[in-house]
Amino acid sequence: MASILGIGVSALNAAQAGLATTEHNIANATTPGYTRQQTVQSTNIPQITGAGFLGQGVNVLTVKRIFSDYLNTQLLQQQAQSSQLSTYYSQIQQINNVIADPVAGLQSSIQDFFSAVSGVANAPGSQPARQTMLSSAQTLTARLQSTNQLLTDMNSGINSQITATVASINSYAQQIASLNHNISMATASTSQTPNDLLDQRDQLVSQLNQLVKTTVIKQTDGSYNVFIGNGQGLVIGEQASTFQAVPSLNDPSKLEVAYSNSFGGTARMPQNSLQGGTLGGLLAFRDQSLTTTQNMLGLVATGLAATLNDQQKLGQDLNGALGNNLFNLALPAVNADANNTGTAVASASIADVSALTGSDYTLAYDGTNYTVTRLSDNVSTSYATLPQTLDGVTFNSTGVPNPGDSFLIRPTVNGARDISVAITDTSKIAAAVPVRATAALTNIGTGTVSAATVNAPPPTDVNLQQPVTITFDNPPTTYSVTGTGTGTPSPVNIPYTPGQNITYNGWTIQISGTPLANDVFTVAANNNASADGNNALLMAGLQTQNTLLGGTASYEGAFGQLISQVGSKTNELKITSQAQANMVSQTTQAQQSISGVNLDEEAANLIRYQQAYQAAGKAIQIAGTLFDTVLNLQR
Repeated sequence: MASILGIGVSALNAAQAGLATTEHNIANATTPGYTRQQTVQSTNIPQITGAGFLGQGVNVLTVKRIFSDYLNTQLLQQQAQSSQLSTYYSQIQQINNVIADPVAGLQSSIQDFFSAVSGVANAPGSQPARQTMLSSAQTLTARLQSTNQLLTDMNSGINSQITATVASINSYAQQIASLNHNISMATASTSQTPNDLLDQRDQLVSQLNQLVKTTVIKQTDGSYNVFIGNGQGLVIGEQASTFQAVPSLNDPSKLEVAYSNSFGGTARMPQNSLQGGTLGGLLAFRDQSLTTTQNMLGLVATGLAATLNDQQKLGQDLNGALGNNLFNLALPAVNADANNTGTAVASASIADVSALTGSDYTLAYDGTNYTVTRLSDNVSTSYATLPQTLDGVTFNSTGVPNPGDSFLIRPTVNGARDISVAITDTSKIAAAVPVRATAALTNIGTGTVSAATVNAPPPTDVNLQQPVTITFDNPPTTYSVTGTGTGTPSPVNIPYTPGQNITYNGWTIQISGTPLANDVFTVAANNNASADGNNALLMAGLQTQNTLLGGTASYEGAFGQLISQVGSKTNELKITSQAQANMVSQTTQAQQSISGVNLDEEAANLIRYQQAYQAAGKAIQIAGTLFDTVLNLQR
């Protein structure tokens, strides 16, 4: 009789455990990270009788999580990648929206400026035209500065987000370490798995993984060891490391991720090892797109200012003076590494804007040689001494460096920030050419002379405006030249070729046609500057000349390449981030089909366990009736 009651009680307990587990599933159907649970039952040890083994009921062994390690690992990997891509996309989209704007973008300002320069070339003596040119120059520099400020603000925003992300990583690490302790203690004391604690820990790992890609290794005591980067331990058992956002050693404007080491200091992680998650997306965006965009914007500003300045200094203003700079240019930024121990001070200057690449460089000293590394492709060039010029940048150093000392050199990063208009007086626009070529009124041949041009680069020849006379000989197949700076003795009997360049004292002309003997051509100071717009015409022509990127692009062409690069990357990230989000959604659905709570299924389980409970109760009732019957027989 006791056996029958025991079987009924065991069935009653099993049904009760099933009901409790089902109700727990239903209650947590919408709890983030919850994994469906299920009771695991087995039969009790049967009783041997002469008639064979008689069953002794049921035993609830444990309550297990319906969990797939494979799907969970796959989901973690996909979530980390998705978080990185979406973060990168949201950041670069901001840049794309600004620089690609056809109205508010830079290209319209460049076009307006050169239209104003053409206006001065057409009416060199017009004060309104000159004022329009200066106003357009102010608008152009303001647009460059505002675009650069946006990029600078984005860098500051990246720093803030890195700081906040690192703080969140530390918080998750502490919580995971605490749960490791609780889980290992619970497992050791009961030999059962604390399912809800495991869910909480896996949810924390998932949230951590969306900040930075993590690698999880499960230990025999049930705890997790969590690693990030190239195997840097974040959580080891019950111990959590502490990470910090610290200024870069060679660029204080950027924050890097470091961790507290066992010596009480900080050790910097290789930043390119921090892949995946929000942190990986922020670092990738900053290093691959934000820095490149700011450098290229600076390259356009530097190239435009430098080439226009050079042409301005080859011209003559309304006061009869040679032109001065039209724009103020930025100097390359040079940052010494914080760990340098020598007394060396590095410097850099721009020698050739057409050779600039937009890349940053490191200058390092190994005790024997200086090594310049172009960071865009990590190509290094070694030199025994400085100064040396590479990619249009002259690198130099004074003082005594120690082996291991290094410097970060950014030739164009401040180009758009520091550009400004250098003149405010419209009369100082050097629209005229400082020398004028004329043919004598007494000439009888058909020879004609072109407008004189001043040879680049500045500064101009000291004899530029000295009068020079070109007289054709008899027969007029040769000519002779007289004037200061033309040589001693004066050149004579120089063969004449129509249209060939004739160059002296820093200027160049061409004589065409058929001059006759004693025909004279003169090049002298231009005394009619107010009516001459030839130098402004040359300045306007710079708009379409390929003066940047090794002579392959104009100002607008170089900026157009930047727009194209950013636009292509933005579109690429839009597509890949959407595709990755779809993969995460599909894997999540696959995981939830196993681990998620299906309310219809749980409703069915409620009925099933309710009926089992009722049946067990009925069995106990029958056992009681049988017992009563036995008692009645004894009366």
